[in-house]
Amino acid sequence: MKSVRIIKFAGLVVMACLAMSAYAQEPATSEPPTGGESPTGGESTGESNSFVVDKIIAKVDNYIVTKSELEQAYQDYVTNGGSPSAQAKCSYLAMLVRNKLMLAKAEIDSVVVLDGEVDLNTQNRMDMIVSQSGRSVNDLEELYGKTLEQVKLELREQVREQMIVSKMEEEMTKGVAVTPSEVKRFFSKIPKDSLPYISASVEVAQIVRIAKVSEAQKSITRGELMDLRKRILAGEDFAELARKNSDDPSVIQNGGEMGWSGRGRMVPEYEAMAFKLKPNEISMPFSSPFGMHIMQLIERRGSEYNSRHILISPKPSKKDLQDATRYLDSIRTLVVNDSIKFQKAAKEFSDDVPTKGNGGFFSDRDGGTRLTVDELDPIIFFKLDSMTVGEISQPIAYRTDDGKDAVRILFYKGRVAPHEASLEQDWTKIQAATLAEKKDKILQKWFQKARTDVFINIDPTYDNCGLLDERR
Repeated sequence: MKSVRIIKFAGLVVMACLAMSAYAQEPATSEPPTGGESPTGGESTGESNSFVVDKIIAKVDNYIVTKSELEQAYQDYVTNGGSPSAQAKCSYLAMLVRNKLMLAKAEIDSVVVLDGEVDLNTQNRMDMIVSQSGRSVNDLEELYGKTLEQVKLELREQVREQMIVSKMEEEMTKGVAVTPSEVKRFFSKIPKDSLPYISASVEVAQIVRIAKVSEAQKSITRGELMDLRKRILAGEDFAELARKNSDDPSVIQNGGEMGWSGRGRMVPEYEAMAFKLKPNEISMPFSSPFGMHIMQLIERRGSEYNSRHILISPKPSKKDLQDATRYLDSIRTLVVNDSIKFQKAAKEFSDDVPTKGNGGFFSDRDGGTRLTVDELDPIIFFKLDSMTVGEISQPIAYRTDDGKDAVRILFYKGRVAPHEASLEQDWTKIQAATLAEKKDKILQKWFQKARTDVFINIDPTYDNCGLLDERR
């Protein structure tokens, strides 16, 4: 049977992200169905209080794939522009089964990821979920029907599995590259009537100056933390004050308590303070790359500790922002007068690490510098709407992704109108698709060999996918 693999060229669906967390989206509320599958796959009783229980559709040793996992992955594919089809759904089932096989093989081969890395990634996911929801802890717990600590524990296992799968894939495809001739061959195989239509795209670069906070502003923040410290020592609840005053987004769910941490997980300044304090002692204000903190050590066991903190990031004054604006205005003048190229100025002077190494240019997930409208920050998109190609903007105040007050200038280098995909205009995307196909062939070959080492069972409902056929 032919491979059910689908290469989605236009969007390049990232295979490793199929096991994405359902917690990143609001859970759908569902009414009890009048009929459908029972927990065992048969028909439900049809009673008014009946409901569909999630169903196991594949087993790989001790790992399972549920119907909800498949439906979630498939729905994400369709939502992101994929064409609905039975073949596409089979592709995603194959990918999920392959991921579970990687987990089973990783267990056999003793491939592990560090607990500290798993915890850090899990906490980052939780912070993102909480900050993007804009809801209170109680609202979120009511929405999910469980405590956020339970959500975090379940999410942690998903994160751990994703990290192991990524590690296995990286190891198996390490060093894989494609040549220009391979890219051309890949593109030539795409039927002319199936060439994807590429949306309008732009090339835009930036030079960023983060407002330097004056000592006067730092002193104000230090005073705020000292006042909070006094209130806690006088008997006020640490968690309550943290929720009202801390700039750490995770405070909504944890009241400032960071949980057990081992050496190397936190930034050095935070970790050093944790090992200086005695249990229940509250520190004086101290600085880290995130801002200024006060910390209470809850408990320490050997090289691990549990702590809580309040973080306040010093805010730049109006003068601090004006200084940043003047600095960028002088850089802009140099570029406009052709005393320095924008790309060189970005590499030398920009404070934005992700873009400065690329000459200030924003890049897509394939490393290309042309971004479609949906890949571009809406604020930048609307600013470009008032600019002409080749123009460099005046300094614009904005806030960075990590909440810092900053100023930037934008260089609108170019725009490409909507068009049918071509090698000349879309080389980076086609190259990425070619590489994805090459890596996928390696993983498919590995799957055929490795599947004999573990027990795999697929629900008969999906026999048409041919996942266990000898020649797929």
